[in-house]
Amino acid sequence: MDLTVIILFLAIVSLTLVITYYAAKQTKSTGDFYTAGGGLTGWQNGLAIAGDYLSAASFLGIAGMIALQGFDGFFYSIGFLIAYLVVLFLVAEPLRNLGKYTLADMINSRFDARKVRGAAALSTITIVLFYMIAQLVGAGALIQLLFDIPYWVAVLLVGVMMTIYVLFGGMLATSWVQITKAVLLMAGMIIMSFMVLMKFNFNIGAMFTEVKTATSHGEAYLNPGIKYTNPLGTLSLMLALVLGTAGLPHILMRFFTVKDAKTARKSVITATWAIGIFYILILFLGMGAAIFVGESEILAANPGGNMAAPLLAEAIGGNILFAIIAAVAFATILAVVAGLVLSGASAFAHDIYGQIIKKGKITERQQMLAARYAALGVSVLSIILSLGAQYLNVAFLVSLAFCIAASANLPVILYTVYWKKFNTNGAVWALLGGLFSALILVSMSPSVFSPVEGAALFVGKPLFPLDNPALVSVPVGFIAGYLGTIFSKEYDYNRFAEVSVRAHTGYRESK
Repeated sequence: MDLTVIILFLAIVSLTLVITYYAAKQTKSTGDFYTAGGGLTGWQNGLAIAGDYLSAASFLGIAGMIALQGFDGFFYSIGFLIAYLVVLFLVAEPLRNLGKYTLADMINSRFDARKVRGAAALSTITIVLFYMIAQLVGAGALIQLLFDIPYWVAVLLVGVMMTIYVLFGGMLATSWVQITKAVLLMAGMIIMSFMVLMKFNFNIGAMFTEVKTATSHGEAYLNPGIKYTNPLGTLSLMLALVLGTAGLPHILMRFFTVKDAKTARKSVITATWAIGIFYILILFLGMGAAIFVGESEILAANPGGNMAAPLLAEAIGGNILFAIIAAVAFATILAVVAGLVLSGASAFAHDIYGQIIKKGKITERQQMLAARYAALGVSVLSIILSLGAQYLNVAFLVSLAFCIAASANLPVILYTVYWKKFNTNGAVWALLGGLFSALILVSMSPSVFSPVEGAALFVGKPLFPLDNPALVSVPVGFIAGYLGTIFSKEYDYNRFAEVSVRAHTGYRESK
């Protein structure tokens, strides 16, 4: 292990800890802890959203998928980027105008019912755990490669650091770590893309020609169908990616960190530009890894292909670039998991404990203490679960979280804002119907059962044919919300009118 690698790595990690230290001194109230006091500007929150969104799945997982699976790996980039149009046009402003700390707050602005809040909290926690596992798997593989230590030790190390960020700094620390990480990650991506293209005299056509002979797929590398041979499976995956972002709790929570809906909209525009540039550049990294690192070495480092980008950095830039990219990737993971822990902790502490168990009769100090205990619990549970998922591709794991978000959360958000007949019963049915249909179908899918040993978690014949069940579970979520509403026939048109005005104008908030 090179000393330069260690020094550069520790320098970037130390920077994030310094940010956490100063943020902790400013975190005084529950609002500071959950939403940074609502004081972020549009560009700050936009970069923080990009930092939150450009996770291990994006940087490590997609680069690895493109390197190993060619065009099929690029599907993730397309889906992740287009998803922000759904967020921009349908979700960002209504969510900011109606919510306070969590998704459940937004839904309860129309349905003041504990069962709705409980169902929303359950959905949030489930999504957070799936997403957390993906990040910790990526972090464990990265630290294992960098420091040559056992995977479980690496996961524990990441888990301890992410817990420190949240326990002491809350959303303010998390936001600034995400902003710092977004800037570093974009800089790293630009440098690596420049170096890859320089190898081909900035002739992209020459790179495409070279990659046709660099992998075992040959010319098929540039065509769809290597990984996703089932058109319905591809459509299901894209549906999850495009619609899932609008239901991700740690992304939705970011809209509560700004002062108004106008700033929330600016946040999305800034984030979309940053994310769009990133997903164009990731294509060069994936192809560069296929050419300059090779399939066998990528698979030897990690069977899921998650180390393609760091290995490419080492191949084209030596130990110094490797250290920088590894450190940035580590900061990427820490920033994302901190945001995830915070959203999971808020669901436990604010929704379940504060509003359901204590019925809103809770002091500021009690809620802060509950949030910190919940953050610790979410961290420990995620670490335990991630220890058994070492060999799964992190982009795939995240796609399952997107599926649940699109199936459970998105129907409730859209119905709450846009359907006047929607009611409490419909909200519960939509949340639970989407959540459990996604979980049940995933448990029977080729992702869990495969006749080939080592290809999935268990050996056996899958009962459901699609890797990602969004094509079925998303309609189930919408239909369940519709049926739950129609069968109960409890409509409150006055409440809808009030919520509709607030959602689109923020009128009550400005009083």
